[in-house]
Amino acid sequence: QGDPFFFSRFFRVTVTTMADQTERAFQKQFGVTGCFKSKEKKAPGKSGHRFFKSVGLNFKTPKEAIEGHYIDKKCPFTGNVSIRGRILTGVVRSTKMTRTIVVRRDYLHYIKKYARYEKRHANVSAHVSPAFRVKEGDTVVIGQCRPLSKTVRFNVLRVIPQGGSANKGFSGF
Repeated sequence: QGDPFFFSRFFRVTVTTMADQTERAFQKQFGVTGCFKSKEKKAPGKSGHRFFKSVGLNFKTPKEAIEGHYIDKKCPFTGNVSIRGRILTGVVRSTKMTRTIVVRRDYLHYIKKYARYEKRHANVSAHVSPAFRVKEGDTVVIGQCRPLSKTVRFNVLRVIPQGGSANKGFSGF
């Protein structure tokens, strides 16, 4: 009687643990219902009924997005967000925000008077899905999506981990 998985022996139920519920409102995936009465339907993934999709453009859906338990409505793989527009690459500068990172993009700007280039950079805020483990110094590929907040218009699609320590500045030039 005290077993939290008591009913799962008799019904196919996706049990959401309290570790998944960190917000005040109950978190659930958009468009996923219980559906445990139908026995012929096969549940996607190993974790039961879970919605996931491919974002296209030859980006693989992470294994954590398919088999994980996290719930993120702004995730491009499991949420209600489509990737369209620009695909950019940059280096992670800050991971201090919740599920949001700051990506630094370095570029060269041409000065016609001196016929030379100057180094410039731009910081872009991007939403990072819990399917990815991102540290400062990693290189990320981000894709444009609808506005997710006041400053966030991009979503992380791929993480390329950095080998050594994080170095500052224009290392790509």
